[in-house]
Amino acid sequence: YSPWERGINENTNGLIRDYFPKGTDFNKVSELEINLVENRLNNRPRKTRGYKTPNELFKGVPTHLLRSLRCCA
Repeated sequence: YSPWERGINENTNGLIRDYFPKGTDFNKVSELEINLVENRLNNRPRKTRGYKTPNELFKGVPTHLLRSLRCCA
């Protein structure tokens, strides 16, 4: 794919770069730091999602679908 075909992915990559600039050695980044950034981004409202956060949208997914993905339930 081309970057412009996956706008939300590229936007998220840019948000991550706000915390971890290009060239960051992730061997030197603590799990706590990663978890903090993950939490901030997952609780940040997104215009493209009707100003809902990723966590709000995820909580609306039926449990049986999560099980079929083998995640989180």
